[in-house]
Parts: sequence; structure tokens; C-alpha cells
Amino acid sequence: MTLAAAITPAMTPPRAREIAAELDLRDLPQDFYANPYPVYAVLREREPVRRMPDGSWLLTRYADLVQVYRDAHTFSSDKKVEFTPKYGPGSPLLQHHTTSLVFNDPPLHTRVRKLIMGALTRRAIADMEPGLVTLVDGLLDRIEAAGGGDLIEDFAAAIPVEIIGNLLGVPHADRGPLRGWSLAILGALEPRLTPEQQELGNRSVVEFTAYLTELVADRRQHPGDPEHDVLTRLIRGEAGGEQLTGAELLQNCVFILNAGHETTTNLIGNALVCLQEWPLELAALLARIEESRHDRAAQENVMAAAVDEFLRFESSNQLGNRRAVAACEVGGVPLDAGALVTLCIGAANRDPAQFREPDRLDLARQDNRHLAFGFGIHQCAGLSLARLEGRIAIARFLRRFPRYRLTQAPQRGGRARFRGFLHAPFAAQ
Repeated sequence: MTLAAAITPAMTPPRAREIAAELDLRDLPQDFYANPYPVYAVLREREPVRRMPDGSWLLTRYADLVQVYRDAHTFSSDKKVEFTPKYGPGSPLLQHHTTSLVFNDPPLHTRVRKLIMGALTRRAIADMEPGLVTLVDGLLDRIEAAGGGDLIEDFAAAIPVEIIGNLLGVPHADRGPLRGWSLAILGALEPRLTPEQQELGNRSVVEFTAYLTELVADRRQHPGDPEHDVLTRLIRGEAGGEQLTGAELLQNCVFILNAGHETTTNLIGNALVCLQEWPLELAALLARIEESRHDRAAQENVMAAAVDEFLRFESSNQLGNRRAVAACEVGGVPLDAGALVTLCIGAANRDPAQFREPDRLDLARQDNRHLAFGFGIHQCAGLSLARLEGRIAIARFLRRFPRYRLTQAPQRGGRARFRGFLHAPFAAQ
């Protein structure tokens, strides 16, 4: 088997049907993690609103996910009911995941999102570009000097940690533990949680919030520019309005790192690994980058289309969750009040009812209304920043190393919710 074939190994139709028939997100086989898309295709066709062994529901059609995303009154994002038995009453993981922006409904969601978005304006994000270019070029210089490295450790993962660290004003000397904390806290969101994952996740929340307590105290004494410093904006709250509580402030700082870290790492890493599987698309993208190199707007359009296609094709976040607060119907199937619903973003983004040739990577795809950032009031607050990071990182990497190649089969993260790689060794030819 070639390295390219090992990235996303083929799955036979009988095997996909076998996994689909017994699917339990808490007990998944390794070949599902390697390539879940044939299983998703079976479910979309045969049982798009699937009752799971734990009594929850799994949705795999694009139209059904959009229905749920649009109806925030019926489908709650509040996770207290779901997460209390999972993490245990009073646990650090429970406190974090039930206080952060993404797992809450209005009014808390509205207040926090408004504060964060105030520091992520179009102008503020544009102002980040020069620093992002300098960061990316510095990483590429080190890779070039070494003749290669790891696409994840040496490049993809190093970018969002620095960007989010800048947003929160975390001193460079303090950024070492950030990625480990984030991976552990997000790892606890997997459908199956081991005791080891739970212990590490709880410890990471405690350590991270302890660090942030000191950082917040210092920032209160020495405020940053609220137009660019998210932490200063969160501390100040709305002008003449309500401020966040101490717990809300700390937990949403943790959330900002988590939300901006692993998903963006996966976007960049997935893209560069994926291009090794699709050499014709790589060649076509390189040609478009070269053709547009003297036209900034044209190059941005080329990379914007490519980034959105990477997000659709290999969604960084594959699963989302909601709880029905009233009896309702999805896809013709009645759901009881209290029903837990899993939104399969990875499946919806390959739904042939929405996307032409969905299992083909098409980096020039137009009208690409994927759901990688969600939809509705909970659409990712940092989507413009993530797209900027993806455009700059991927384009500058490809211009510097157009003939890069994997030297070993990449190692996947082994997660159902977050799809990405832990390691992807490569040579920078």
C-alpha cells in the first residue's frame, strides 16, 4: 500500500453496512476512525434519523442538520442535562463545558458572543495578517533548514496556539502548556470517555483556570487594547451593561483557546495531508496560486475556495449535539421532549442532495455552503479568523514546498468528534 492510499484506506460496501448496522459512537472500530464516510453514506441512505443504542438520535442529512441549527428554540445547546452524568456533579470538566459559549443558550450565549465578536471585526482580523505571515514564514524557515519535519507538530499546530495566545494576550513564555490543556479538555468531549481521559481533562481545566486567574488579575491592572485584546473586552463587559461573572470569564477564555486551536490545526493539517492523496488537485491548486501571485484579490479567491473545500471534505469538527426541549419532528421522525440529538457534520458535508460529487475533492468548488462552522446563532464566532489562518498557512507552505512529500503514513488522532492527525512526517523537497 502506498503512503497516499494509507491516509484514508478504502472500505468495502459490506463492511460499511456492517458498521452502520451496529453503530455505537461509544464503541467504534478502528476502520471507522480511518474512514467514516462510507458508513455515513449508508446511514444517509437507509436511516438518516437513526436511533442509537443509548437512546439518542444521529442525523446524517444536510437538510435535517440545517433544520436543527435554525430552530434554536426547540433544540437547545445547553449541556447540563447531558454532561452532569458524564463528568459528575461539581467536576471541573462539567463546570467548564456547561459555562462556555458553545454549550449554552441565550442570554449567556448572546452576551459572550457579542463581546468576542467585538474583537474579531473585519478590521481587527485584517490587522492580524502581517503578524500571521511573519509567524508562518518563520516556521517555514525552520522546516526548510531541517529539510522537513512534521506537518502537525512543526507547522499546523504551532499557528493557532500563537494566534489565540495573541488574542488573549498570553505572554510567549507561558504558551508551552496551552496545546496540551486544549487537547485534554476537548478530548473529554468524545462519545466514549475513559477514566484516564476524564482525569487528565479535569486536571487540565484546573491548571488552565488557575493560570488564567493570575492572567486576569494582571490584565485588570494593565488593560490591553479592547479592539484587539479579547481578554480585556471580556473583563470590561458591555459598556453600561452586564459583566461576566468570574467563572464565566475564566471558562470562556478556556473555550476561546479550545475553539480556535484544534479545529484550525486540523484544517491546516488535513489540507496538506489530503493534497498528498489528490495529486491532480495539488497540481491544479499550485497552478492557480502561481497564476494569481501578482493579483492579491484573485489569490485570496483561489485560496478561499480551497479552504472551504478542505473544510467540507474533511470537516475538522465532525459531530455536534443538541437537546430537544419539546416534542418535534426531524426528517419525518417524531422526537420526544428531552431527546438528545447528534448532528453528524461530516456526513452532512458529503450529502449528494446538497453537493455534486461529494466524495471528490474539488478545490475550485463554488457555492460551497458546508456546515463545518455550524449554522445559525451558534455558527463559529471565529470563522473569519480560521479562514485567514488557513489561506495564509496553506498558500505560503505550498509556494515554499510545492514538491513536499510524506515520508511515513500519518497518524490520526483517533477521535470521532474532531478529525485530524497527531503526526504527519514529511520531506520538504
